[in-house]
Amino acid sequence: MDPATEVFLAHRNLLFTVAYEMLGSAADAEDALQETWLRWVKVDLGQVSDQRAYLVRIATRRSLDRLRIMKRRKEAYVGPWLPEPLLTAPDVAEDVELAESVSMALMLVLETLSPTERAVFVLREVFDIAYEEIAAAVGKTPATVRQIAHRARRHVDARRPREVVSPSQARAAVESFQRALETRDLQGLLDVLAPEVVLVSDGGGVKQAAPRPVIGAGKVARMIVSGLGKAQIALTSEPTVVNGNPALVLRVDGEIDGVIAVRVEDARITGLYYVRNPQKLTRIASETPLTLK
Repeated sequence: MDPATEVFLAHRNLLFTVAYEMLGSAADAEDALQETWLRWVKVDLGQVSDQRAYLVRIATRRSLDRLRIMKRRKEAYVGPWLPEPLLTAPDVAEDVELAESVSMALMLVLETLSPTERAVFVLREVFDIAYEEIAAAVGKTPATVRQIAHRARRHVDARRPREVVSPSQARAAVESFQRALETRDLQGLLDVLAPEVVLVSDGGGVKQAAPRPVIGAGKVARMIVSGLGKAQIALTSEPTVVNGNPALVLRVDGEIDGVIAVRVEDARITGLYYVRNPQKLTRIASETPLTLK
């Protein structure tokens, strides 16, 4: 294996994680990595003092380019847009910092940032990259990057989950939700859903989904129960780990219908993120390795 390939493969999981956290799309992250590779093989390795930092810089630039293109694509998207769910290994769930950074809840918050703010936040707050390196990656001065980082951090902190619950607490909430879902138990749903719960469903214009977020335990519970009752479908659910957090894979007549990721606070569910768009369900059959290192 040539040196350039060896170095790239050694850092590939890190580069994918950086790109995915910036883009929220595994397909676009893979494209960004392909572009990173094509540029990397043309680099004179003898002139690179920190290969990891240099690769992250290339991947960030390629992801920024794609993020700006995706912004236009999302504006034409039918209904709410959710990040692409990834089936992740147990070690991702055990890494609290990593699990939070790729959670559906936080990824949705990152969607409210500008492309540059998102890049700066991800590189600084998630990967702890130096301001000077971030500046080189986003084409700003270190002083400007510090200001952007402060603004982005304040924005995210005001919208991120109030607390990070343990994996066992999250699993318990998902199990209660699963039981109530499969038995169409309205009271069971009301017991596990927080009063201010928000349900966001993403069908991408291909599958039926709510055209806008549904807010409130009563509305969400009644929508679920009445929807299942009207459809008269054979629904089954299977616990899984998506983006480092407990989730459910839903099947109708044995076929995958979607993935529900959850946000849990104070032992109750405050966010339900239901991805039904078939184009976003290609990464739940096999684990995607993620890392902060």
